[in-house]
Amino acid sequence: MTDINKEAISVLNDLIETCKDGQEGFKTCAEDIKNPELKNLFIQRSADCASAAAELQATVRSLGGDPETSTSVSGNLHRRWVDVKSMFTGKDEEAVLNEAERGEDHAKKAYKKALDKINEDNLVSIRDTVERQYHGVQRNHDQVKALRNQARARS
Repeated sequence: MTDINKEAISVLNDLIETCKDGQEGFKTCAEDIKNPELKNLFIQRSADCASAAAELQATVRSLGGDPETSTSVSGNLHRRWVDVKSMFTGKDEEAVLNEAERGEDHAKKAYKKALDKINEDNLVSIRDTVERQYHGVQRNHDQVKALRNQARARS
């Protein structure tokens, strides 16, 4: 396996963890929210994250690597913190959307870091996939932020 492939696999495995974190995070949001439209949105976003992770895993395999299969430690800690916090503050719509936006902030940073690494190391074989997924993360973030702002305005 070439050094370029090793670098690409490393970048992709980091993003797989990010996608798995998003999948679990959105699943938790769906469980915590009562609004049926938001529940469906979070279920769909969880499925989107699972699809993104599967696409990245297939790319890792095509490069000769072993794809990541789990969430990150920091993502697990964040979900536990949200669970503890919600015991005290409740699981109102704005609070759930705040945590969803925080997760999407993390995903945006992870994808931006990956794109910087791809450009720095000229990892052209994975650039298109990562850029396309980054734009999806950006859309998710913007939508969650807008919904959070709407919930904040209602309260």
